Amino acid sequence: MRFSESAGGAVPDMETEGFIPPLPPESPAVTLEQIGPMPSAHHGIDTLWTIRNRVGMLIDEPDVCGVVVTHGTDTMEETAYLLDATVPGDKPIVLTGAMRTQSDLGYEGRANLESAIRVAASTEARGLGAVVVCNDEIHAARHVTKMHTLSPATFQSPGWGPLGRVAFDTIRIAGRTRRSVLPWQGLEPNVTLIKLCVGQQAEILDCLVTQGMRGIVIEAFGSGRVPPWWVSAIEQVRAQGLPVVIASRCPSGPLGDEYGYKGAYRTLAGLGCLFADELSGQKARIRLMVVLAAAQSTHEIAELWTQ
Repeated sequence: MRFSESAGGAVPDMETEGFIPPLPPESPAVTLEQIGPMPSAHHGIDTLWTIRNRVGMLIDEPDVCGVVVTHGTDTMEETAYLLDATVPGDKPIVLTGAMRTQSDLGYEGRANLESAIRVAASTEARGLGAVVVCNDEIHAARHVTKMHTLSPATFQSPGWGPLGRVAFDTIRIAGRTRRSVLPWQGLEPNVTLIKLCVGQQAEILDCLVTQGMRGIVIEAFGSGRVPPWWVSAIEQVRAQGLPVVIASRCPSGPLGDEYGYKGAYRTLAGLGCLFADELSGQKARIRLMVVLAAAQSTHEIAELWTQ
């Protein structure tokens, strides 16, 4: 992004000359290509599909040791999770971006890009799946989220912390995360995400089913709880064979509880709901979109979900 006087603010900069920062002589060759530069707030399902397929093709090329995707920060975590969940292999896939524009003092984009290229070229990062590299930290796609609207240190992994760091010429990996790769047949677009709040009524579920939704993700309270008046509405959705995934509106922590009251975790499990484990609602939606596109039956939906 760069300030444009005619636009009255920062807009995508199409200029690529000088985009790649100077790298050490021993670094591998870097090839640059563009896929329709746009703010990530403008991305649609087709954009995700295009990025995933292009990265998948590049990773399969024998002379490619890793891929870096520069990406707007607003939806970076969703693209990162899609790549992590659907692109097989152990070559590094690294996403990076910048919170400041090129016109701002303290623009951190070039430093982030240099670190991302170092990680993508490193043997240490092999087998990590897709990661987000910003502020010299390496975060797992499964756990990372944008935590602050303005801070350059916005990308964090609540409850987990970074997998590693970029320190001078060294890539330091402190931990690894569980990864499973789903079969890729595209993305089912008719999946929606609902966030619960106190006193919220459940009529929205009927509306979504009427509109042709094929799957619903609910960001529930705590470790997986809904108000009692949501139970019958969820039961009706499940009776129609539609998957309902329960995530938490909390930024971290597992699902499951010991409560016996109506609407608690065991109620939802009894209705056949799927659970997002520690995925955020937005990442659970991405996973369900992938699963629904690949699954041939209700049984296979549940099987792929827990893979």
